[in-house]
Amino acid sequence: MIVGIHHTAVSTLDLERSLWFYRDELGFEEITRGSWEKGTEFADEVTGLEDTAVDWVMLRTANSHLELFNWRSPRPDAGDPNRPVNKPGYTHLCLEVTDLTAMYERLSANGMRFHCPPTDHGDMGCIATYGRDPDGNVIELVEYDPGNVESLDRFVGRV
Repeated sequence: MIVGIHHTAVSTLDLERSLWFYRDELGFEEITRGSWEKGTEFADEVTGLEDTAVDWVMLRTANSHLELFNWRSPRPDAGDPNRPVNKPGYTHLCLEVTDLTAMYERLSANGMRFHCPPTDHGDMGCIATYGRDPDGNVIELVEYDPGNVESLDRFVGRV
């Protein structure tokens, strides 16, 4: 039985740059870090790769975790920093925030690329925008209207 989603993992070419973004800019808390070296049979078996070596950091936010992976071996090619969200695979990480407008302005000033300014989604009871982390992964920032609980309940299937 599924209890919940524990974490999402993101592969990055630059661990320190991604830590700056997720920890320092978005406010995730770093809770642990580690690594494994080539020859770790369990890691190779689980990942389906050979001769893996990784540095990783686990971050926490209010109700979830995010794990950052920096693959030292095998070294990945750079991804498409403009990968369209309609391509197969995970399309985006959604973070619920308060004061989206202020966060959008601060992140924009610090270099985060956004697809558009925060947009009102009318009867869904929220404003939202998509932006990109330093590796081009899409992050949705959404702010729900706390006075419109019925719209939120309908959107997430609780009614």
